[in-house]
Amino acid sequence: MQIYSSSYSSSSTKLTNLRMIRSSSNHNPERHNYNLKQIFVPSSCPNLSVSNTQQLPLNQSVAAIVFGGGPDSELYPLTKTRSKGAIPIAANYRLIDSVISNCINSDITKIYAITQFNSTSLNSHLTKAYSGFGLGKDRFVEVIAAYQSLEDQGWFQGTADAIRRCLWVFEEFPVTEFLVLPGHHLYRMDYNTLIEDHRRSRADITIVGLSSVTDHDTGFGLMEVDSTNLVTKFTINPKKSQQDSISVESRTRSDGTSSCYVPSTGIYVIGREQMVKLLRQCLVKAKDMASEIIPGAISQGMKVKAHMFDGYWEDVKSVGAYYRANMESIKSCRFYDRQCPLYTMPRCLPPSSMGEAVITDSIIGDGCILDRCVIRGSVVGMRTRIADDVIVEDSIIIGSNIYEMEEDMRRKGKEKRTEIRIGIGEKSRIRRAIVDKNARIGQNVMIINKDNVEEGNREAEGYVIREGIIVILRNAVIPNDSII
Repeated sequence: MQIYSSSYSSSSTKLTNLRMIRSSSNHNPERHNYNLKQIFVPSSCPNLSVSNTQQLPLNQSVAAIVFGGGPDSELYPLTKTRSKGAIPIAANYRLIDSVISNCINSDITKIYAITQFNSTSLNSHLTKAYSGFGLGKDRFVEVIAAYQSLEDQGWFQGTADAIRRCLWVFEEFPVTEFLVLPGHHLYRMDYNTLIEDHRRSRADITIVGLSSVTDHDTGFGLMEVDSTNLVTKFTINPKKSQQDSISVESRTRSDGTSSCYVPSTGIYVIGREQMVKLLRQCLVKAKDMASEIIPGAISQGMKVKAHMFDGYWEDVKSVGAYYRANMESIKSCRFYDRQCPLYTMPRCLPPSSMGEAVITDSIIGDGCILDRCVIRGSVVGMRTRIADDVIVEDSIIIGSNIYEMEEDMRRKGKEKRTEIRIGIGEKSRIRRAIVDKNARIGQNVMIINKDNVEEGNREAEGYVIREGIIVILRNAVIPNDSII
């Protein structure tokens, strides 16, 4: 198996590759199946439709606006101390790396990341990972943290409010379109095709919709699209009949025209002039892009088009979705495309050390120390230490921020009366679980959901259960001989 190493132009940002370890009998890329899963009525507003005649390169004409993610109870406790975009994924990465990498690979080099909720780790990651992205002010990944000003004393109230209050920053460059992106999705997309489609159709707004769906998810809205891909209606909380009608196949409406319902991904291309007028003139009190700006634009007669996307796309919106995304990363080879590499923070970590470990169908991150253990169908993150006679199955071990050596343990044993090292202790067994960063799993611990509990809250004991998946909290200590 060939591991690719790549860098982007003059950037000092290095691609950190996964190490994918699998049994040769199960490795068959050809059999991979990438399955997916209050309208605000404004006052009178002028027709904002304009002709997009300029065909400048994307690195000059498009600016990306990436959102780090707000509070989301469905991802708790993974979001207890971090935002959604900062959640580790596939051993070496963060969720937001997928979106930033799509921009870089599409030659969109003006990238703004708007952060607010639990943003410390996300801000740190973006700054360290992409600080050397390019030379000069025309190539950058710039973090815009939530702020208060003399005019606005509160925090950002939603995606539209955040963009409105940051327009003075975005207007520094004479771009013609803004590309608005949620920062917690996993997918690979060439934004060149999206922008070209937007310009060719002379649309005011283009929304990316899913053309192949197995798990209907309307969290970002449901579009009614006609035969020309014009969005005629946009709903955030669709009726049950609309959800059941989600399909790219056309149906005949009462007026004789055809249409279909398509779920939105929350990815928008909006002309610069249209964005400014919508936020500053027409919908000055709107707070959210999906529930207010998009329906309001349609009601004013703006040209809103749908761009259909049929590739792998995952909205990591819950613990179950996060678990599935990691498990799919084991089966796929999408991290090994040298033409579209996935970028992340460059780290000076040693290669993973493996003693007599038996590892199948798994991904192992950098700098791990694996003794005589068995790992099956799992994702093991950076700096993970797994002791002798441990069995890890169908689990996600997020890893550690530090190495804890024997002298550290002796000192802490005297000071804090703990002898459980960061990592997984001898003779422990972990099955269908997520172990968050810096967790201390003692010896002979069974994390197996022995009672088949679907939902449970045991934060005081260091874990919760979501969708039948045990989640060990960050920095939790699980004593020796515990059974969960």
